[in-house]
Amino acid sequence: MHAGYLGHTEEIHFTTNSKWSGDSRIKKIATHDKTGANGSACDGWSCCDGLRSVMLRVRQAAERASRDPNRIRVVAVSKTKPVSLIRQVYDAGHLCFGENYVQEIIEKAPQLPEDIEWHFIGHLQSNKVKSLLASVPNLAMIESVDNEKIANHLHQAVSSVGRKPLKVLVQVNTSGESSKSGVNPSDCVELAKHVNFGCPNLKFCGLMTIGMPDFSSTPENFQALSNCRVAVCEALGIAEEQCELSMGMSGDFELAIEMGSTNVRVGSTIFGPRQYPKK
Repeated sequence: MHAGYLGHTEEIHFTTNSKWSGDSRIKKIATHDKTGANGSACDGWSCCDGLRSVMLRVRQAAERASRDPNRIRVVAVSKTKPVSLIRQVYDAGHLCFGENYVQEIIEKAPQLPEDIEWHFIGHLQSNKVKSLLASVPNLAMIESVDNEKIANHLHQAVSSVGRKPLKVLVQVNTSGESSKSGVNPSDCVELAKHVNFGCPNLKFCGLMTIGMPDFSSTPENFQALSNCRVAVCEALGIAEEQCELSMGMSGDFELAIEMGSTNVRVGSTIFGPRQYPKK
């Protein structure tokens, strides 16, 4: 389910983000017992059960939409969760994880296997770009590029740390909420063009949006992102299949898949409810 190497005008080739390949990976996770690949038990909430359930639901949603489930990536969002739980999900066969905060991913990544494919999905400040790229060499994608300034900083940082071009998604604010980051839908084409043509150290891979505050996103939000993809692909001269749609979280990922999402970000359904420090 991990998107393969994507050039500015290359076709998306999906491989797996697990230790098994193809649909058999989903089936194997779906029937995996409560011990990880290394024999570590999943205790408490049982994140292994959560992963198993999500993979089954992804496959079922894809089948309802007559889509190939192997072309849908599941990003296991481990925000606020300890390394031990991430390791359990990794041992159950999953390789793609997402974090919202720079400090968390910088602290967690070195403690976990190098073949994990990290996605950064939170708001990124320009003064933290270089430390993120330097500290997480297996950072696979940044899903939250929402202005030219951050794109430029990422472009420069990729060069300074000497890593290969970095995959990015342009974040679009489809709900119009002031509390949400993201470029306005009317401006997404210009930002996509800037990333694609003006930042050769970045690889434009598609678009991302965040759902409503109650973690459910109406079809209009998802349809808005799909409409943005049509406009972006026309401007870049690429097929829609070359432009990912990252939409859908724990409360609405099945609907998102049915509406064309290629990348869902699922946290609490896999890891259990988040526990934030008391202020």
